[in-house]
Amino acid sequence: MKVGVSVFLTDKSGNPGEIARTAENLGFESMWVAEHIAVPTHYTTYYPRSADGKVPEFYAYLVDPLVALAAAAQTTTTIRLGTAIYLLPQHDVIATAKATATLDRYSNGRLIFGVGAGWFAEEAQLFGVQFKRRWHHLREAVEALRELWSSDEPRYEGTFVKFPPIRIGPKPLQKPFPPIFLGAHDPRYAPKRVARYADGWFPANLSPEQFAQAIPEIKRQARDLGRDPERLEFSVLLMAQGDGPSVDTMKRYQEAGVHRVIVLAWAAASGSGVEAVKGLAPVVERAQHV
Repeated sequence: MKVGVSVFLTDKSGNPGEIARTAENLGFESMWVAEHIAVPTHYTTYYPRSADGKVPEFYAYLVDPLVALAAAAQTTTTIRLGTAIYLLPQHDVIATAKATATLDRYSNGRLIFGVGAGWFAEEAQLFGVQFKRRWHHLREAVEALRELWSSDEPRYEGTFVKFPPIRIGPKPLQKPFPPIFLGAHDPRYAPKRVARYADGWFPANLSPEQFAQAIPEIKRQARDLGRDPERLEFSVLLMAQGDGPSVDTMKRYQEAGVHRVIVLAWAAASGSGVEAVKGLAPVVERAQHV
């Protein structure tokens, strides 16, 4: 079982390079950095993970994930570097293609690009996203990214993403391109999206039993679409506070077809990211017994 660590990084967390080096030395297979760009002062969106339904204050102060991962790339050699998640519809896809390809090269091909459409309507609207059609926008952006990453003269003509033939470099080191994982949580809707256009899936807090139902369906749909279902990778982001899942829990996820458990270092948002990651070190040891 692969074990990754996810971090909410703010100006209180410390240097991302030091945090990543600590994670690599502790044996974590991957480090994942979250994104929110801005939090509107006034909003009506209900946030279900807080007692009062309010968006956590620190979301407004999260660092740019690609800049943080670039710093992490310079202090590490083996740990995979992921976004969990990058709110792709809120970004220009051409600029994103250049930034991610550059990061993949400077990290020696270690980028995993985790993307999502977002849940925060007021934040999305800051960037001109039609919130009710954000999943359509996301799919087009993913398709366009792959063109930009791999074609000599990429072009794309969609509803939300469109550009004429262009030349753009550098290209990513990973060929044909870095894996794109979908951070979609609802097992009613995510399978068809993963099967159609993602290389992996990493929902938050989905149970082993839910994975056991969803993974065969994703693979069936992928096969029907002419994709190789065995190339898909499944991860779970566990957001509970503590020192991570038990051996038994990880075994249940593995039996359901999950390849990676990602534990969230909550404390990194308000204090030392190094110490927050160290606090989750026991899960790496437990994974050796799965």
